[in-house]
Amino acid sequence: MKKTKIQEIEIPKVALGTWSWGFGGIAGGDSIFGNKLGKDELKPVFDRAMDLGLKLWDTATVYASGQSETILGEFVKDRRDAIISTKFTPELAEGRGDNAIFEFLDESLERLNKKVIDIYWIHNTKDMEEWAPKLVDVLKSGKVKKVGVSNHNLEQIKYVNNLLKEAGFQLHAIQNHFSLLYKTIETTGILDYCKENNIAVFSYMVLEQGALSGKYTKENPLPAGTRRGEAFPPETLAKLEPLFYEMKILGGKYSATIPEIATAWAISKGTIPIIGVTKPNQVDDAKRAASVELSDEDVELMDRVAISTGVTVKGEWESSM
Repeated sequence: MKKTKIQEIEIPKVALGTWSWGFGGIAGGDSIFGNKLGKDELKPVFDRAMDLGLKLWDTATVYASGQSETILGEFVKDRRDAIISTKFTPELAEGRGDNAIFEFLDESLERLNKKVIDIYWIHNTKDMEEWAPKLVDVLKSGKVKKVGVSNHNLEQIKYVNNLLKEAGFQLHAIQNHFSLLYKTIETTGILDYCKENNIAVFSYMVLEQGALSGKYTKENPLPAGTRRGEAFPPETLAKLEPLFYEMKILGGKYSATIPEIATAWAISKGTIPIIGVTKPNQVDDAKRAASVELSDEDVELMDRVAISTGVTVKGEWESSM
């Protein structure tokens, strides 16, 4: 499998997300996805991924109030080959003082059973001027190898990159929402800037939390009472039927499923998709998607049909791009 390099870290073409791992607390899998998944259900998922060479795991302190990190930490504690990506969420640091980012980093290290985090992110732009300079201190500490920012717009990405350069470092990666239904990192110049400055681009919600998997329809909607169910009610899923139709045809052309086509589209744009996995077969899908190489004509077709649906989805946590 062809890999991207963030200096000495080799990154698979697809990363695996653990947002839906764990439940309860803040941003638990139950409230966001309608799942209640613990280590017993998820260990076969982890093992399958590692066997297939998909070794980059993306998590965050805020996911199920640390449970996602704890579960992942149980799986990686006796391994050196897993690549760990986790995040500092500024909202959680309110009232904890100037050293909060290190307090949260140390707590993440403990939950993850690691001495060093491969990629450490600032999760969003809240109090950016306060926290962005702390990335310099974090890099100097040796507790993280690389740093990134998530949910930042182009101006903010440039600000952080310049700040790090002045200290002799650089911004290594960005992580933003990117899918057929939300293309702002492409339309605002973020993709071009990152390519020019050797900044890796991780894309999350490529499958829109399952809405672009082809599994859900107007007659078979997403789970009620969840955030993703509210974002994609039956009437919205009905509007996506022309897109599903074209993706199914492309699936036949490339011997791929609809989610594999959506993931391959994100790879074709020069991003590293973060695919949430809760079952071994989803890991298999991610592996196959990494081998699909869409033609330029197919990518243009998907772009055109996606725009024609009139559906665009922006997360409530996302700042303006």
